[in-house]
Amino acid sequence: MIDLFLYNWQVREDWFVWCESLAEEELFVKRTGGMESLFQNLVHVVDCELLWINHLIQEPVVYAGREEIRTLEDIRAYSEFTKTVTKPVIDGWNGELEDQIVHITGRNGYVRSFTYGKIIRHLISHEIHHIGQLSIWAREIGRKPVSSDLIIRDY
Repeated sequence: MIDLFLYNWQVREDWFVWCESLAEEELFVKRTGGMESLFQNLVHVVDCELLWINHLIQEPVVYAGREEIRTLEDIRAYSEFTKTVTKPVIDGWNGELEDQIVHITGRNGYVRSFTYGKIIRHLISHEIHHIGQLSIWAREIGRKPVSSDLIIRDY
């Protein structure tokens, strides 16, 4: 499971590199589905990782520059910051954490309970889902998407 997490980080970095070759305006073009742009999809993936990891470590970690994310380099910096928060959770992962429960109070006051394992699997599948959207959009603009082939990657 942790391998898939590291795989996602590697693919995310490849998408950052891929996006460097685009005209900046292309990052912000409104598209169908997802978070409606390449830029917002990437920000959303990082936002969700930090949100859910905050629940697992049970302390709010806030990225001071979150409101100033306006460029690809800003997203990369946000991603790197988030990895520093996530990495200790990933590095410390063990069988005991899999079934540990965290209780989360939603905006409506309703409390939901999830296992740590379910949250980690959600983060993995969530990122894969949004990376798939980036791949579709890449093809729509006539570009080859980043390879997401797990079997050939070393992570």
